[in-house]
Amino acid sequence: MATANIGFEEKLWTLADKLRGSMDAAEYKHVALGLLFLKYVSDAFEEKFEALSHESYADPEDRDEYIAENIFWVPKEARWNHIKDNAKKPEIGQIIDHAMIAIEKENPSLKGVLPRDFSRPALDKTRLGEVIDLFSFKVGDEASRSKDILGRVYEYFLSKFASAEGKNGGEFYTPNSVVKLLVEMIEPYKGRVYDPCCGSGGMFVQSERFVEEHQGKIGDIAVYGQESNSTTWRLCKMNLAIRGIDSNLGEHHADTFHNDLHKNLKADYILANPPFNISDWGGERLAEDVRWSYGIPPASNANYAWIQHIVNKLAPSGVAGFVLANGSMSTSTTAEFGIRSKLVNADLVDCIVTLPGQLFYSTQIPVCLWFIAKNKAPKGLRDRSREILFIDARKMGFLVDRTHRELSAEDIRKIADTYHAWRGQAAAGSYEDEKGFCKSVILEEVHDHDYILTPGRYVGIEDVEEDSEPFEEKMARLTTELAEQFAKSSQLEKEIRKRLGGIGFEF
Repeated sequence: MATANIGFEEKLWTLADKLRGSMDAAEYKHVALGLLFLKYVSDAFEEKFEALSHESYADPEDRDEYIAENIFWVPKEARWNHIKDNAKKPEIGQIIDHAMIAIEKENPSLKGVLPRDFSRPALDKTRLGEVIDLFSFKVGDEASRSKDILGRVYEYFLSKFASAEGKNGGEFYTPNSVVKLLVEMIEPYKGRVYDPCCGSGGMFVQSERFVEEHQGKIGDIAVYGQESNSTTWRLCKMNLAIRGIDSNLGEHHADTFHNDLHKNLKADYILANPPFNISDWGGERLAEDVRWSYGIPPASNANYAWIQHIVNKLAPSGVAGFVLANGSMSTSTTAEFGIRSKLVNADLVDCIVTLPGQLFYSTQIPVCLWFIAKNKAPKGLRDRSREILFIDARKMGFLVDRTHRELSAEDIRKIADTYHAWRGQAAAGSYEDEKGFCKSVILEEVHDHDYILTPGRYVGIEDVEEDSEPFEEKMARLTTELAEQFAKSSQLEKEIRKRLGGIGFEF
């Protein structure tokens, strides 16, 4: 998890970042992440190889032994020991390229995924060898431990590259705390999980982690995704492969609006962080699209196209949680107002959460979370038909540095518990409106507010504890305290002057 005090991953990043020298972060990203992937598949292979070596009648070079356990088959020329032994040779770039080609050849699911330009002249081979040495760390004997550590390192590196690259890097990376909040709220225990703009795969990783942490079975969820950027699609495939997550991301990268790779999919859970306010999404070519059940989205902004695509992909009892720019809650353009009012009247909007600023590497635009539910009266839970929960979380989070903020575990728990209590989950306790934070609102009230979905309009301002101390008494007390502070300050100044004078620095 990308947090301020991550220890091992942070130290590894610091050392690796020093080695990249003048290489641009966007270029170095593929060097570092490609080598991490090569290290992962080799480690997993070597662990199985070692185990087979101690089994009677087992052949450690039998490819089928590995395929049966969802372990990538790694040819001899691609194994990490071979890479490490040749790290100081001038032709190390060619050796790595050949290793990547060999792995793709032996494992069809990785075809076209791995980076294969390590031999290019511009890449400093001395530094490349140093990075290989750095990544030759031991991760223990257990396969689960190996996967966990390399997965964490890969995830941390993704977040650091997003930070280093700014907007361009941040486009494929959703901050971990935001992903965790989405997952904790919709709780994808069992069924089909879909992300129409999956980036580097953070939503899937966190969903799998959620199932594991709640003693569920990983095989109970099926992962579907799509990504339009070819580079990011490859990063996602590697990210999921490192964790052994079986997924369907399509045969290639593709634009979700113009080439939907999962046309017949109806998902139980949808998690997404669509690109904000995209104006060149080609909407004018999709005016007759069947997905626009609630109105044609404007060609100048894709936000409401994403919303309707997500609604269209939901199963009859499906739940979706996704990130959008704050403007989506209140935009008054004719098309968007019309779509939003129809979504509200169709009783699809379940919950809206406004988030604090500075959470994203890629943008300072304030963002919110939308939650859509096809069935607001699920069996065993409270019937919330014709109601919307509004949560104002703008004051939450903490600064991890001067420019970036994260939601704490306590913040995530409070928001998720509030939503679950509102839906009637007994384990989350009973729900009550909290002034300044949350309120359950009937659709008629939303109608009266012109279908504006900004939580601050409904939750009100939190109560401030009344100050009963009379003004004159307060001023007398404060001025007395201030006088005491001035006196102490003067005394300290004299003491400092005296001590400096005593060592020859009188002024």
